[in-house]
Amino acid sequence: MSQAFGFSCRGGLNTNLNSLEILGQPGFATILNNFEVDPDGGYRRINGFTAFGGDSATRPNSGNRILGTYPYADGIVVCSGTGIFFSNDGITWLQINRSAVATGGDNYTAFTGRSLLTRTNQGQCQFAIFEGATYNYGQLIIADGSNRPYVFRMEGTGALNTRTFFANEITVSGTNGVKYITVHDHHLIAAGVAGSLSTVYYSVNNDPTNFTGTGSGAITISDQIQGIKGFRTDLIVFARNSIHKLININDTQTVRIDPIAENVGCLSGYSIQEIGGDLVFLAPDGIRTVAGTARIGDTELSSISRQIQNIISNIAVNINSFVIDSCVLRSKSQYRLFYAEADQAASNSKGIIGTFTGQGFEWSETEGIQAFGLSSEIDYTGLEKKYHGDKNGYVYNHDTGTSFIYDGVENNILATYETADLDCGDIGTRKTFKYLRTSFSPEGEVSPTLRLRYDYKSTEIVQPNDYELTTIPVPAIFGTSIFGSTTFGGTNDPMIRQTVEGSANTVSLRIRTNDKQSSFAVNGFYIDYMPSGRR
Repeated sequence: MSQAFGFSCRGGLNTNLNSLEILGQPGFATILNNFEVDPDGGYRRINGFTAFGGDSATRPNSGNRILGTYPYADGIVVCSGTGIFFSNDGITWLQINRSAVATGGDNYTAFTGRSLLTRTNQGQCQFAIFEGATYNYGQLIIADGSNRPYVFRMEGTGALNTRTFFANEITVSGTNGVKYITVHDHHLIAAGVAGSLSTVYYSVNNDPTNFTGTGSGAITISDQIQGIKGFRTDLIVFARNSIHKLININDTQTVRIDPIAENVGCLSGYSIQEIGGDLVFLAPDGIRTVAGTARIGDTELSSISRQIQNIISNIAVNINSFVIDSCVLRSKSQYRLFYAEADQAASNSKGIIGTFTGQGFEWSETEGIQAFGLSSEIDYTGLEKKYHGDKNGYVYNHDTGTSFIYDGVENNILATYETADLDCGDIGTRKTFKYLRTSFSPEGEVSPTLRLRYDYKSTEIVQPNDYELTTIPVPAIFGTSIFGSTTFGGTNDPMIRQTVEGSANTVSLRIRTNDKQSSFAVNGFYIDYMPSGRR
């Protein structure tokens, strides 16, 4: 008599458990590359990226590497080489690093006639928006680690030649460059200042350009600062070997920095993001959170990446070789961190995706996305905008489309999901496998391949050929589907039956695609087998 074994895809990538421990948790993946965990369950093949500007897109600064991107006004600000550029169409770029702009702003002709303010040795950039009651888009402040922070503001709508432009450099500490910036409680905060790497500077209240007036100040700690981020009422200061918080910033009598942890540090300020009410950051022992608890003034530090500890350890060991970029995709409850060497081929660049679910963070990997200058922000209209660039100076719309693009050429997305070796509840019983049902959620025409491997991929038994699943019906959705291309009455999550052959004690399953087709999710599996003896 045949028996059944079924499980849903949940838990994400787990490279930490051994082959016996993972038997009891079949939803975990041992390979989850270019898939993402869906917060509602299942593993979804990730989106690709598309050129910002479409088929007519141009690069803002020739082949110079993208150092930063940020959604601003009705377009994007991009840092590349020694310049800063703005575009709202991805085709025409306006260079905005100009000097001696009039206090009351320049019109387009005056602004473009100004001399360029070269951003010498411009490095990886951080951005901050300082809102103002009379500003349409806010003041965009840019720090690059080598130069003084640059502040840019644009007012007006319509054609660029009808708008007004404001720009100047901010003096934090003489002519010293600034690496890290953030806005907290109506102050611009600066750290990583050349010559004062352990000092936090804060501006006058409601004036991000003034670091010498009443209400401004500076506090020095005993550790080199690696990043800063506002969290609730406090400013969290991440250092190499410790974490601190700056409190009471608006009270000159009681403002101070208190320690949070003295034996946990941050590896990269570019890894710090806020998600799920926490701050997450890359520490030497994993991705960690800084979470305020219900007890006033208490703070909890916890690791959220134990399932992929070997991947994190590799990043930590090679941290000085990598360009680290991260962002949060709010619409997906995702934390994304990408790492690549500055001159590495885009196709070999890697990343990790942590999806915040009801069970905590669940992880997957990416390969083929070189996300330099990664940004994901809510623009002035309330929409989430996502961008990244690459080492060759191209700018992309992040997390959209069905392909990867390298040097203007579309490439396939190679995606692989592999389960652990499954014993169907009893590793001692040999099983003859009859058929497999796989639950998919297709978003268009898809044709993944299914591979089975028996007894821990043993070379002593015959392993079956891959099965191509070409009959996945695309459900018809009223108002959007095209007659003749979808299945009327089809379910959103069809169960695809595939007859299989083979006999073994364990089996692992792999779903793989290498194409430019639509995304899809794998929700779970149902295995039908016949017990055939115990050894």
